[in-house]
Amino acid sequence: MNAAPVASAPGDPRLLGRDVRRIAFDADRIRARVGELGRTITEAYPDGDLLVLGLLKGSFVFLADLVREIRRPLHVDFLVAASYGDAMISSGNVRMVYDPETELEGKHILLVEDIVDSGRTLNTLVGLLKQRAPRSLEICTLLHKRIAGALAHPVRFVGFDAPHEFLVGYGLDHAENFRHLPYVASLKQVPTD
Repeated sequence: MNAAPVASAPGDPRLLGRDVRRIAFDADRIRARVGELGRTITEAYPDGDLLVLGLLKGSFVFLADLVREIRRPLHVDFLVAASYGDAMISSGNVRMVYDPETELEGKHILLVEDIVDSGRTLNTLVGLLKQRAPRSLEICTLLHKRIAGALAHPVRFVGFDAPHEFLVGYGLDHAENFRHLPYVASLKQVPTD
């Protein structure tokens, strides 16, 4: 599902006075796609214990909306891995900041990510999670840039193919700003503060 150019959001006070290049995915389009993903995920897991594991902080908005669209029993937990800091490119140095305390063995694990770009963070996390003997492990992402050269595990559920731009909003940030936007936008210029 490719991103169609959408008009910018001039005057949106949530943008901290910064311009965006464009709105890549508006709130209505995101809402509709999350509903579709919820139905697909529901059908994919007819039985067994399902643990939806959100990769914080970026996935929290998407995960909250997604789990409300999955029509079956499930549990939710989170993990935190850091690889960006204030940069616009992943450093490749992935640090686990919070490890889920939930037992993973024998459960269906659905790892929810905001965006897949380099794939470095996912490769590290998938390796760690597989060591805990889940019944199955799948990845769901809102956005996929399709630039990851060697993903150790394919992404099964994808919201949208993402443009090769720096995206913010709907949980995605730059230096902790813009997560609260109800849409996904591309930045026109790099914020300096």
